[in-house]
Amino acid sequence: MAKHALLSASSSHRWLHCTPSARLEEQMENTTSIFAAEGTAAHELSEHKLRLFLGQVSKRPVSDFDGEELERYTDDYVCFATELITEVKTNCKDPIILLEQRLDYSCYVPEGFGTGDLVVIADGTLDIVDLKYGKGVAVSAEDNPQMKLYALGALALFDSLYDIQTVRMTICQPRLESISTYELAADELTAWAETELRPKAQLAINGEGEFLPGEHCRFCRARHTCRARADAHLALAKHEFKQPALLTDEEIAEVLRLAERLSLWASDVY
Repeated sequence: MAKHALLSASSSHRWLHCTPSARLEEQMENTTSIFAAEGTAAHELSEHKLRLFLGQVSKRPVSDFDGEELERYTDDYVCFATELITEVKTNCKDPIILLEQRLDYSCYVPEGFGTGDLVVIADGTLDIVDLKYGKGVAVSAEDNPQMKLYALGALALFDSLYDIQTVRMTICQPRLESISTYELAADELTAWAETELRPKAQLAINGEGEFLPGEHCRFCRARHTCRARADAHLALAKHEFKQPALLTDEEIAEVLRLAERLSLWASDVY
């Protein structure tokens, strides 16, 4: 089984908001799901197709998810990736193109590393592309901490070889027909890493800081029995509203929003 970092890039949205959550999750069994297995199959098939495009030897992977849908959606991702690679090659004679590359960002986050689906390094520009095969929740590249951690790992590897000024981070979700790109100056990225990322990562690795329930709890392994999350939702349940006849449209919308959050939490606890 592949080793996973405690402060992984994929969970960074969670531990950057709620720094003690990483150590709390460590106490919970890390189970997998059919959705994770399907995502793995999509990544493996996409990697195979891109290696063939790059003229590399690759054996086609076999999975329980093989079929027309997997073929079509991985083709959509590969089409975007190959167009990007072709564009970069027209502007740079010797770009570095890496697939499923281990990216180490431990200079900012203790023992931190992740895997970049597609990394393209050329003069002046670093591209990080991530395939999201899920179709439940749209994921934006805008100020996305997972993508920024991948970019920091790539900068650590190649900034001394290439004068990288701009970082472009793209999330491709073919099943939602979504491609999201966020561009950031390299020096802005490293400034964020020094001023925000490093201190929060140190709190997280130590299990310190304040618990902060929120939308980032959705995939936390400790969400079902987390006391801070329970306290927050029980406080919502005690909220006293006016009589229904006096509710404004805004108050009704707030009641429904809170009711949905309470319902989801109750489902987790159940």
